[in-house]
Amino acid sequence: MPAVTAVERATTAPVRAELLPALRRRTTAVLIVSQILGGLGVATGIGLATVLAKQVSGTEALSGLAPTATVAGTAVLSMPLAALMTARGRRPGLVLAYLIGALGAAVVVVAARVGSFPLLLCGMAAFGAASSANLQARFAAADLAEPDRRARAISHVVWATTIGAVVGPNIAAPAGRSVAGLGIPAAAGPFLWAAGIFVISAVVVAVLLRPDPLLTARALAPEDERSPAARSLRAGWSAIAESPLARLALVTVAVSHTAMVSVMSMTPVDLAHHGASIDLIGLVISGHIAGMYAFSPLMGRLADRVGRLSVTGLAAGLLACALFLAGTAGGSKGQTAAGLFVLGLGWSAGLVSGSALLTDAVPQSARAAAQGFSDLTMNTSAGIGGAIAGLVVAKAGYAWLNLAAACLLVPLAVLVLFTRGRGGGAVAGEAAGG
Repeated sequence: MPAVTAVERATTAPVRAELLPALRRRTTAVLIVSQILGGLGVATGIGLATVLAKQVSGTEALSGLAPTATVAGTAVLSMPLAALMTARGRRPGLVLAYLIGALGAAVVVVAARVGSFPLLLCGMAAFGAASSANLQARFAAADLAEPDRRARAISHVVWATTIGAVVGPNIAAPAGRSVAGLGIPAAAGPFLWAAGIFVISAVVVAVLLRPDPLLTARALAPEDERSPAARSLRAGWSAIAESPLARLALVTVAVSHTAMVSVMSMTPVDLAHHGASIDLIGLVISGHIAGMYAFSPLMGRLADRVGRLSVTGLAAGLLACALFLAGTAGGSKGQTAAGLFVLGLGWSAGLVSGSALLTDAVPQSARAAAQGFSDLTMNTSAGIGGAIAGLVVAKAGYAWLNLAAACLLVPLAVLVLFTRGRGGGAVAGEAAGG
C-alpha cells in the first residue's frame, strides 16, 4: 500500500499539540455546515419519497420501495466510500458522495417526469449517497476527538443535521409549487432543490475540510498503529469480529436504524389513509427528525459520562415506547406524531452510543474500514426492513409493522445485558476507551 503512505505525506503536515484544539474546532465547524446543507437536501426529498413512488408506480404496495432504494443505495455505497476514505482520507469520500447524491436527485426528477418507476428507484439509490455522506461525517468528527469526548464530538455533528432536516420537509410544498408548469409532479419538486443543495455541500467540503481529519489522526497515532497493511477492508471486519464491544456496537446501530427507517418510511402513507394533508405529514416528519438530531448532544454527553452501554439500553427503551405509541395510535394523528418523535430520540441514542463504542473498540488504523462495515450493515438491514414494511402495511396494517419492529429490540436488549454482565460496562462505561 505505498500509495497510501505517499498520499499522507503529500496532504498531511505534522500538527503540534498546541494547535490541535483549534484544528478540532475548525474541522467541527466545516462538518456542521456540510451537515446542515446535507440534512436539508436529504430531508427535502425523502419526506415525500413514498408519496411520489405511489404516484409513479400506481400502487401502495410498491411505495415502500422508494425509501428502501435510498437505504439500499446508502448501503451499497458504504464500502466503496469507506475504501476511498481508507486510501485517500475523509474529504474525497464525502465530496464524491454528495455529488452522486445530486446526480440521483436529478434522475428522480426525470423519472417522475417520464413516469418510469424503475428509473425512479435507480435515482433514489444514488440519492442515498448523500445520506451516506451525512452518516460518515459523524466519524470524521471523531477522528481528532479526545477519547473521553468522542461521543460528544459525534453528537455535535449529528445535531447539526437538525437545522436542515427540520426545515427540509416544510419546504416540500414550495419546492413542489416551484415546478408547476414544467410537467413535473409536485412531489418531485423537492428532489430538484436537493440536487442543487448537494452540489453546494460538496463544494464546502472540498474547499474547507483541510487538513483531512483522518489523515491527520493517522499522522498523530502511535507508530504501531500506522501500518498501511492494517487499513484494508478485511482488517476492518477482523477488528469488529474480534471485539465483543464492536459487535455490540454493530448490532446497536443496525437495530436502531432498521426500526426507525421501517416505521418512519410508512408513516406518511398511514397518515394519508387517515386524511392528513401534505403539510401535516411534513410537520410530523419534522418532529420525528427533531427527535433524531436535536437531542443528540444530550445523548453524546450521557454516553461520555455514564457509559456507552447505559445509553444503548436507553435507546432500546425509547424505541420500545415509540413503537407502542405509534402502533396503538389508530387514527390519532397526535399520538402518531408523539410516537415518531420518541422514535427519533431512540435512534439518536442508539446511533451516538453505538458509533462511539465502535470507534472505541477498534484500533485507529482499522477504524475507517470498520466504520464503513458498520454503515453497510445498518443500511442493508434498514433496506430490508423498509422493503418488508410496505408489504406489511399493505397486507396487515401499520400496527403490525410496529409490532414487528419491536421484536428486533429483544436481541439487542439481551446482548446489552449479557455484555454488561461479562464486564463490558467497565470497558464502555466511565472510561470511554482509547
